[in-house]
Amino acid sequence: MTHPYIPNAEPAVRAEMLAAIGVESIEDFYTDIPTALRLNRPLDLPAPMASEPELVRHMRGLLGRNTDTTEVLSFLGGGCYPHHVPAVCDEINSRGEFLTAYAGEPYEDHGRFQALFEYVSMMGELLEQDVVNVPTYDGFQASGTALRMAARYTDRSKVLVTAAIGTDKLSKLRDFLAPDIEITMIPVAENGEAGAFTVDDTVAAVYLESPNLYGVVETRTAEIAELAHNQGALLVVSADPISLGVLAPPATLGADIVCGDIQSLGMHQNYGGGHAGYIATRDEPRLVAEFPSRLFGIAPTAVPGEYGFGDVFYDRTSFALREEGKEWVGTAASLWGITAGVYLALMGPEGMRELGETILARTRYAMDELAAVPGVRVRHAAAVHFREFAIEVADTDALLTALRERGIYAGIPLDAGTLLVCVTERHTKDDIDTLVRAVREVQG
Repeated sequence: MTHPYIPNAEPAVRAEMLAAIGVESIEDFYTDIPTALRLNRPLDLPAPMASEPELVRHMRGLLGRNTDTTEVLSFLGGGCYPHHVPAVCDEINSRGEFLTAYAGEPYEDHGRFQALFEYVSMMGELLEQDVVNVPTYDGFQASGTALRMAARYTDRSKVLVTAAIGTDKLSKLRDFLAPDIEITMIPVAENGEAGAFTVDDTVAAVYLESPNLYGVVETRTAEIAELAHNQGALLVVSADPISLGVLAPPATLGADIVCGDIQSLGMHQNYGGGHAGYIATRDEPRLVAEFPSRLFGIAPTAVPGEYGFGDVFYDRTSFALREEGKEWVGTAASLWGITAGVYLALMGPEGMRELGETILARTRYAMDELAAVPGVRVRHAAAVHFREFAIEVADTDALLTALRERGIYAGIPLDAGTLLVCVTERHTKDDIDTLVRAVREVQG
């Protein structure tokens, strides 16, 4: 069907484009999507709204079905975390200079370039790395891009990935690295850390997460870095920056590329989160050349001798190289980078340290209290945990249903008998005690 405003809808043009790509139909683009996930029928849309008030009423009805995690006692984490968001973060990121329809990316400055420069500078200090990118879409993309950077850098096409990773993130990595990069899983040891594995000269990178899916902090990072480096591979570590006030930055333990999500730095959960990803490396020209995303620094202007804040090493990006770019990069999540910069500036090194210590202490308290409940076993109890931990119970769904009736969202089910519980600085001792009492009542 030809559409008057979409040139590619014209049959002859569409046929020419499909021939150039080497496929027979649009359906060929969707073959990677499992049949069970495809709708295979027209959308069941409501009748058009006749007026704006009708539309507003309809949308309010839909939104009213949501439960905000600030309205209940929530221990939900698993990638989107209930950290406190200082009011100043919302105040700054809602200013007209930054808040636009294009993800905080107007093509005029108004201080945006300096704000992003300050963000990457503070992230570099926190991570103890030299180069930090302007945020990507989310931490999932950051991990996938970091592994592709490693593959290009080493000219290899195999990566070893920790099995202590969320299923949704692993699915994204498989999609992002297909079809040319092979993923081999690293087993999980009894203590929740990376188990035994070998690295040979076909491996581009070893990928760890610390804290990992189970909230366990990897203590063998330096040892694994040496194992990778001995075979010419890179170590890529995904780390939540909010933990680095108390945990050693992965770069100090031998990580070559550090990546992750910055949702914890001043972003609300927002029914799924305001997410953005970071990637950081040392200032090695050949490694920095593999960044596909934007890098901000001090750059020369069109006026000789004049400098300002802006893009550096621009000619390596797909913006400059177009179809010859190493990896496509589109809209950055710049607004969240500015938000995270505000958060880091407000907290400072001492604030980040105190925050980390608080989360460590409350996580351990919750683990110990739940471990004392009959019928509950804390997995990897002896390991160091940050913010999350897994408990084993008889029936995850039954426990969650019973607790929701009490206004408690206890965590995310990992399987039929395992629950992932998240504790942050927002959870008081009374909150944790309330959870423990409720679990004891339900289990009893």
